Amino acid sequence: MKKFITILLLAFVAITTNAQVKLDDFGRIVLNTYLPDNIAIPTEAKNLLITKLNQIASNNGMGGSQANPRFIITANVNVGTKDIIAGPPQMIAQNLDVTLFIGDAITNTIFTNTTLSLKGVGTNENKAFIEALKTINPKNKEVIAFLEDGKTKIINYYSTNCDFIIKDAQTLVKQEKYVEAIFQLSLVPDVCKDCYFKCLDTLTKIYQQKIDADCKVKFNEAKVTWTAAQTPNGAEKTGDILSTINPMANCQTDVTAFIKTIDAKLKADEKARWQFKMKQYADKIAMQKEQVRIAEEKGKRDDTYRENQSQRDAISQEKQSSRNFELDKIRVNSYREVAVEQARNQPKTVTYNNIYWR
Repeated sequence: MKKFITILLLAFVAITTNAQVKLDDFGRIVLNTYLPDNIAIPTEAKNLLITKLNQIASNNGMGGSQANPRFIITANVNVGTKDIIAGPPQMIAQNLDVTLFIGDAITNTIFTNTTLSLKGVGTNENKAFIEALKTINPKNKEVIAFLEDGKTKIINYYSTNCDFIIKDAQTLVKQEKYVEAIFQLSLVPDVCKDCYFKCLDTLTKIYQQKIDADCKVKFNEAKVTWTAAQTPNGAEKTGDILSTINPMANCQTDVTAFIKTIDAKLKADEKARWQFKMKQYADKIAMQKEQVRIAEEKGKRDDTYRENQSQRDAISQEKQSSRNFELDKIRVNSYREVAVEQARNQPKTVTYNNIYWR
């Protein structure tokens, strides 16, 4: 009897999925459904099995996303017995063993598996397969235990490899691949708390490096644009560039001084559109600063609340109080927006290679 061993992630190829990457695709454990093309069941039955695997993952908050194709849920089907039941009409009865797997497609590792014994009866082999697969219940206690075991193994993967994940991201930063580094760190799910917060702290530094590097490029482009045309039209084009600079970038002092220089050169009747554009940019800066101020204030109130709780777990309390979770929320959304864009720009389909043994 053939036993399904594992799946190896080989390459990204052409787009064949319409799934949309969202902010909440990051920060959670995701299982991507996969079945090999040559699985020995009829096409209709294969489609039903894919649907069942999708249901198993999504019903438990682990539905797949093109953001992270690393972890998979897959299956292998073995026919135990096939009996012909005399008619009319003649029927086919099949006993199937469907083995579910959760694994890491990159490291070629199976985390966990479970086998479901199913029976289906139909007027032909295809219908017998379908009737058997229909009995797969995503809420079956064996299935739930299988998912929980897989989730635990994935959490353990991140806990064990956290330092390597951060080191790889830092290597990307040295190559000025800030977006790729942010993407990799953003994939760490928040249930892996220690690794998640380590990556979050690293993300804060990398994100600042990214927006500072972006600011330098855009600021130079703005200066070149203004130098080439010191006119109202040139000012508007320069303003368009400056308004794309992240308000939290460290070059804001230089940008502000440059804006004043342009403002001084324009005549009174030429300033309206320029000043409106710069007012919008100033408002954006003020809004971000206000969001940070509110988050800091709420963080202080939360710390006071925790400190006043009677005899809580002192260690847990200290860990919580050391972070401002409101600020973390603001930061995480910024990082994930970058990660979402990176995910959307990646090829969307994953090609896997099947490995079997006898």
